[in-house]
Amino acid sequence: GRNRSMNADTSLTGSNNYFEDFEVGAVIRHARGKTISNLENVLITNLVMNSADAHFNEDKMSRTRFGQVVSYGGVNFSIVLGLAAQDCCENAIAELGLDNIRLSKSVFHGDTLYAYTEVLEKSDADRPDAGVILYRHYGVNQKQEIVAQVDRKVLLKRRP
Repeated sequence: GRNRSMNADTSLTGSNNYFEDFEVGAVIRHARGKTISNLENVLITNLVMNSADAHFNEDKMSRTRFGQVVSYGGVNFSIVLGLAAQDCCENAIAELGLDNIRLSKSVFHGDTLYAYTEVLEKSDADRPDAGVILYRHYGVNQKQEIVAQVDRKVLLKRRP
C-alpha cells in the first residue's frame, strides 16, 4: 500500500539529517572531497556559455601570473553544494534559495575541494511536515584555504 512505499522512500536516506537533527551553530565537516579536473571546469564553462578563456585556454593562461587555467567559480561553489548535500539536504523537499556567494581564492585543475557547513538558522515552515534551515557552506582546498562560501536555504522534512 501507500504507507509501505513511503517507508521504503524514507529508508533510502540517512537517519540523522531531518529538520530536528540540526542545531543552530553546529559545524559539519563533510567526508568526501572532489579533485577539480578539466572535465568539470571546461565542460560546465562551455555549457553555460562562459566565454572567459581564462577557464579553457591553457596556452594563454600559461603566460599569465596564474600560470594555468582557472576553474570557473560556478563550478567551484556547485561542487561545494554537492559535497554538502548528502549530510544536509538529503531529506530536502525544496531548495528555497542560494545567497551570499563568495569566491575568495582561485581554484585550479588538480586542486581538491572539501566542504564544511555551519547551521545559521532554523524556523518553522508553513506546513507541519517540514521546517526551514539556513546553512552556510564553506569550500576549502587541499591547503585548508577557504575558496568559496554560499548560503543555502532549504525546506527540510521533519522526522516521520
